[in-house]
Amino acid sequence: MTLLRVRLKNGRMSRPALSTVAELFKPITWFPPMWAFGCGVVASGAPVSERWGLVLVGVLLAGPLVCATSQAVNDWFDRHVDAINEPNRPIPSGRMPGRWGLYIAVLWTLLSLAVGLVLGPVGFAAAAVGLLLAWAYSAPPLRLKRNGWWGNAACGLSYEGLAWITGAAVMAAGGWPSERSMLLALLYSVGAHGIMTLNDFKSIEGDKQMGIGSLPVRLGVDGAARAACFLMAGPQAVVVAMLIEWGAIGHALGVAGLLAVQLGLMWRFLAAPRERATWYSALGINFFVLGMLVSAFALRATTGQTG
Repeated sequence: MTLLRVRLKNGRMSRPALSTVAELFKPITWFPPMWAFGCGVVASGAPVSERWGLVLVGVLLAGPLVCATSQAVNDWFDRHVDAINEPNRPIPSGRMPGRWGLYIAVLWTLLSLAVGLVLGPVGFAAAAVGLLLAWAYSAPPLRLKRNGWWGNAACGLSYEGLAWITGAAVMAAGGWPSERSMLLALLYSVGAHGIMTLNDFKSIEGDKQMGIGSLPVRLGVDGAARAACFLMAGPQAVVVAMLIEWGAIGHALGVAGLLAVQLGLMWRFLAAPRERATWYSALGINFFVLGMLVSAFALRATTGQTG
């Protein structure tokens, strides 16, 4: 007899299909933290060949474990909202029966913590904070997502900043990353706050009904769109200025060029935010994450000059 069984009305025992579990974990959302982890690895300046095993563990932790956990936690505590906004999701549709969603979220949290131990104290701490933010974002009593400012900040920090710091810490043999690397991680976390807002435009009705104060609900569609663009573009402008200060002129021009493309796309997005939020997410964010990698290589290139 297994722990995670659910009894149906006809008396039979049922489990969700593996495809339903995979859908609960939303693999498409794993890319940002895995990418940020890789940027942290690059920014460290250390040769990957000496720690490639830990890098693979870190990528696994960032995406299929911690990020997947956050998706399971969110789907469980958002099941009533999803019944309005996305009724075909695994839990509201009934394909994830009983309390399976919660059990999987708890199990994946424990597994993530266990794997995080492999990465040393700093890597484990970053993973633990990321998991805490995942639960705080969705679960009561905090349920940070009820306030779009706090909720998106938690997501941005977890998806970008903590993943970057974990990657850099792994390459630093468990020590803390450099101050410059930490600063870049923080700036891109702020940028991710704006990215998270883009995802809220599709669920305005359900959020209003369930008391979720996303930025589109709080600021209105146009106000939230302007805030998202400012939060995405502003930190990148600061990164450009920092790279110039650090002497990485070529890299600064690269990030500036990618930012210029985003500004052009933002202009079109602002003309019809609700209709084009998904369009911008699919297109504009690519230039944001490319800028992350360029800035990571800039830091790698200046590592020898800064010690």
